[in-house]
Amino acid sequence: MNRIKLVIAAFILLAVGAYVAFDLGQYLTLEFIQSRLASLQAFRDENFAVTAAIYFFFYVAATGISIPGAILLTLLGGAIFGLWWGTLLVSFASSIGATGAFLASRLLLRDWVQRRFGAYLAPINKGIAKDGAFYLFSLRMVPLVPFFVVNLLMGLTSISVPAYYIASQIGMFVSTLVYVNAGAELAQITSLSGLVSPSVLLSFTLLGVVPLAAKGVIGVMQKRKRLSLFKKPKRFDANVVVVGGGSAGLVTSLIVAGAKARVVLVEKHRMGGDCLYTGCVPSKSIIRSGRIMEYIRRAEDYGIVDATGKVDFAAVMRRVQTVIETIEPHDSPERFTSLGVECVSGAARLLSPYEVEVEGKRITTESIVIASGARPFIPLVPGLDGIDYLTSDNVWSLTELPPRLLVVGGGPIGCELAQAFSRLGSKVTQVDMAERIMPREDADVSAAVSARFEAQGIEVLTSHRLQKFETVDGEHFMQAEHQGETVRVAFDRVLLAIGRKANTEGFGLEEIGVALTPQGTVEVNEYLQTSLPNVFACGDVAGPYQFTHMASYQAWFAALNAIAGGIWRSRVNYSVVPWATFTDPEVARVGLSEDEAKQRGIAYELTRYEMNHHDRSLADGEAHGFVKILTVPGKDKILGVTIVGYHAGEQIAEFVFAMTHNMGLKSISAVTHIYPTLGEANKFAANAWRSARLPTQYFPWLKRFFDWRRG
Repeated sequence: MNRIKLVIAAFILLAVGAYVAFDLGQYLTLEFIQSRLASLQAFRDENFAVTAAIYFFFYVAATGISIPGAILLTLLGGAIFGLWWGTLLVSFASSIGATGAFLASRLLLRDWVQRRFGAYLAPINKGIAKDGAFYLFSLRMVPLVPFFVVNLLMGLTSISVPAYYIASQIGMFVSTLVYVNAGAELAQITSLSGLVSPSVLLSFTLLGVVPLAAKGVIGVMQKRKRLSLFKKPKRFDANVVVVGGGSAGLVTSLIVAGAKARVVLVEKHRMGGDCLYTGCVPSKSIIRSGRIMEYIRRAEDYGIVDATGKVDFAAVMRRVQTVIETIEPHDSPERFTSLGVECVSGAARLLSPYEVEVEGKRITTESIVIASGARPFIPLVPGLDGIDYLTSDNVWSLTELPPRLLVVGGGPIGCELAQAFSRLGSKVTQVDMAERIMPREDADVSAAVSARFEAQGIEVLTSHRLQKFETVDGEHFMQAEHQGETVRVAFDRVLLAIGRKANTEGFGLEEIGVALTPQGTVEVNEYLQTSLPNVFACGDVAGPYQFTHMASYQAWFAALNAIAGGIWRSRVNYSVVPWATFTDPEVARVGLSEDEAKQRGIAYELTRYEMNHHDRSLADGEAHGFVKILTVPGKDKILGVTIVGYHAGEQIAEFVFAMTHNMGLKSISAVTHIYPTLGEANKFAANAWRSARLPTQYFPWLKRFFDWRRG
């Protein structure tokens, strides 16, 4: 076997060497072929069989040793032999030559590659064993990768030789027909007028259209292949079944019902989801109580003396629950039923892309929308399982204020709750492994928030890597490593806020073959379709943004695409995504930050407006923060905006509107804003951009003109 390998390798090297040494590539150019086309056609007329045999052999040899130029040889086949004979010769020659290259790659390289990289290639080999012929057929139909590269790479896999040849023969036929036809038409051109003849124009149109059409055909075939594993019911109980009654699921259901389609919403716990019960609503409620307490402490700054207040933490938490109960009817089954949504209580399980089981009852449906949300991520830290830890899910059950609260996590949730509990009276220590809190924002943003935290008594420990938790003599300790040293922090309760994990387990996603991303979310395309074309996902379970407003935004597209039945699709657009962290100061952003622009190599100009001289902020005693705008160099087009300050989440709305509708800073500058309002700072920031670009070189001439006007 080694001798055979050496012979084959030597033959290939000699052939390639001769190709390079004798500059045989000069004969595979369009100019050379056109110059010899008449003589080749004359030789064909006298010796058709010989010409066909020579052409066939040369085509097989060229593709077998992977010499570039297959497209040119195909055009030549059409020019010499015409459409039908050319197609017949090229179709078999290309498949035989490709199989030869495939076998050479397999014989010479596969064993070595598999020995060295077998562990990495195991998933690929598994996929090839299952669907290798279909993958190859797709590559042949839509040549995203050059054919000679496909030949060599497929030789390293486990696909069988017959499957490889058949998939190549069938898959390359359409493109072979198109290129041979183009070659046949080119052979008929005798003057410049021939370049615009209908037949030539049609041939070149086919060169562009056929790959697109083939791509569409492949897409349909892929969908049918995935769904062919499941039995499709003859009739459906619903048009759409929505799994999950949080923000994404509720909005999806309303849109489907509004289109007069039948929708079933399945929720196993309480409609309203995390946002209502454990997220946005309760967190903003406790933040408000903390802010009121902070104002009491600052009352003297406003001329109010002897102001005192005492925190009744149980009353604070009762208020949180009251706010939830006030909003709760808005998301209730009764309201949604009145709006045309069939609400089903229970745990859903997907039996197929067409069938969902809830508490033993099976519901057949045309489409499914997964909106199962996410839950707090729990790290694997030694000793944590022995501590009654808190998360954003269960912190709302507290009735006593923790004297010492350890907050693990420097993201939005950790920062918001750390400050709220600190203002209510807890001694708060915040720890994170990142170099700074709020690491998704620019460094100056993190510094502004961190400075306020430290001024209010929060101990911020960054670049601290958790090592373990332990309890000694009834007292809890956290141990972390910081710059090579061990740090221990005593605490009474610990709140974990280090991210959220998508809810994908336990209801049949893996069993029916819905693919997940490496991050653990459901994998979706730009239409929010999963790997099964009639199953969609939106909200936290899909990502990439885990915000309530983005869940609602995605729900619109998921609902429309689910009820359209493949007739019409709408692509989700993430070009303008706003968010806010409701600390004090608030942080709001839309579009690019400075850090992101630098990382992506995007050129920008920076405009910054400081809020410390803004009239309304001064009147409110909140004159701190800034507006930072990134624009395209030399233009007013907005790339991103970051606002740090009092009510930044409200203030940024104008920039979100402008970016959504492709308006620039000139448009904001032209708007009349009420005085004195925080929104007026947006106009001042836009004016700062304009002022920096005034044509100051002409000012001396203007002065002379007005001096002349005065006489």
